[in-house]
Amino acid sequence: MIEAVPLQETADLESIATGMNLMWALTVTFLIFFMHAGFAMLEAGQVRSKNVANQLTKNMLTWAVGIFVFFIIGMGLSNNVGAALGGGESSDWTMFGQESFDWVMWLFSAVFAMTAATIVSGAVAGRAKLRAYVTYTFLLAAVIYPVVAAMVWYAPEGTPILADLGFADFAGGMVVHGVGGVAGLTAAWILGARMDKYNDDGSVNIIPGHSMTFAVLGTLILCFGWFGFNVGTAATVINPETFELADFDYVGSIAMVTSLGMGLGALGASSVSLFMNGKVDTLYVANGMLAGLVGVTGPTDLITPMGAIAIGFLAGAQLPIVFKFVDETLKIDDVCAVFPVHGTAGMLGLIIYPLWSLEGSAIGGGVIAGGILSIEASAFAPQIIGVAVITIWTVVATAAVWGAFKAIGQARVTPDHERDGLDLAEHGVDTYPEFGGPDVATDGGNDKIIRTDGGEPNDGELKLITAIIRPDRLGAVKKALAETGAPSLTVTNVSGRGSQPAKKGQWRGEEYTVDLHQKVKIECVVADIPAEEVVEAIGESANTGEPGDGKIFVLPVDDAYQVRTGNTGQDAV
Repeated sequence: MIEAVPLQETADLESIATGMNLMWALTVTFLIFFMHAGFAMLEAGQVRSKNVANQLTKNMLTWAVGIFVFFIIGMGLSNNVGAALGGGESSDWTMFGQESFDWVMWLFSAVFAMTAATIVSGAVAGRAKLRAYVTYTFLLAAVIYPVVAAMVWYAPEGTPILADLGFADFAGGMVVHGVGGVAGLTAAWILGARMDKYNDDGSVNIIPGHSMTFAVLGTLILCFGWFGFNVGTAATVINPETFELADFDYVGSIAMVTSLGMGLGALGASSVSLFMNGKVDTLYVANGMLAGLVGVTGPTDLITPMGAIAIGFLAGAQLPIVFKFVDETLKIDDVCAVFPVHGTAGMLGLIIYPLWSLEGSAIGGGVIAGGILSIEASAFAPQIIGVAVITIWTVVATAAVWGAFKAIGQARVTPDHERDGLDLAEHGVDTYPEFGGPDVATDGGNDKIIRTDGGEPNDGELKLITAIIRPDRLGAVKKALAETGAPSLTVTNVSGRGSQPAKKGQWRGEEYTVDLHQKVKIECVVADIPAEEVVEAIGESANTGEPGDGKIFVLPVDDAYQVRTGNTGQDAV
């Protein structure tokens, strides 16, 4: 146990400065970690309900596996590869025995690495084996990401090789998000599309996610955490050598650029969505906010406010176009659009930032700080080279890993498991088990047990009652049937069409017809309870007065057989 020492006995300016810097670094690190909650919600909302638990599990295991591997292997490999490529001195391969400042900086680096890793899970949703994904996460945190970080950021006592060429990536537009987006696209390409995504003639079937609410909530959490990415990278509270405070004008500029990129990304995606589809698609707005953030993340410290506006808008605008190209032309099933959100948006921002560089020659000065354009022509070539090198490495490494899994039949779940959903196949859980409301076995609150065994046998006929009703009325119907003493039920999720009019739906701007409406089918056989009472109970409790409330059918039953006892007829019921 470390004994507390009074401040006045030990404090000096350098210690105070270091302590404040460490606290700031930890604060923004925790903010970046919170982004994992955003990724979990965003991705869970974009997958089908039968795959939600699988997606959430992958997000949690990404952190659990990745943080361990980055501690044991990744950080040390990154430093040593950086030193080898950048002409510096090698360092320890592990984080053991480091100083307190090194611990904090390691954690700050680790949350960046884990962000790159978790992006991939959204691209391969719905069909990747959990063991394959976890193994890939291991390798990404151990080797793939550390090599990229070494080429741009880490080279103890030296200069990272791409940085030495002039390549700049301030907070991970390419190192983090570009790697995640490119890796996700590559993995999705190797895996192949989800079942029923593409028809034999190449046409695309729209597969909507199960919750727009989750997707938007996740987006807003990510936007909040993003300030940790950009502003956290920018700020050192006090210089421990000169004891000068941070340049708050500089820090404010980073925050402003981040905010502008976020907002203009949403506007860019909205505009293109409106032009392409005649409507502003909600998911494109959400994804556009993230694409705008990715676009300005790489050059955050290098661009003018006009640059933030332009890059944010263009990063959002390219999203619907690139997603449509990937989905319909390349026939790659990128479920959560990770490539246009994180891949091309990150590339775009880093490649075109010299048009609005703080170091460039201003053109049209006075319109907005820095001019309409502020061109730094010499920066184009290093940016293009850096983006190309990182892309090639990520594609080759990712294709090798997933290609090996595919070759031995371990990349993808079986068709039966995919059809049933990965929640059951991979985890044995049902994310939404009580789809119809609470089970009711008592009448009101008096705890009187209600018979659900069909009553005593008599000379009446057996009747099969089948009701097709709205899913949200199932709870009320179950209660009403329990109160009539009706027998046990069989309930099935079904879809169908009748008097309820068809509707139009959109998913990322693509319109589809909803003419098969979700219903539940209730089946029960009655013995001594009059069928008319059961029909009346169902009808009253299921009625909303709107088209689509459903229908009830009553059919005679010739006989019944109870498997356990061998009883027949009314005795079986």
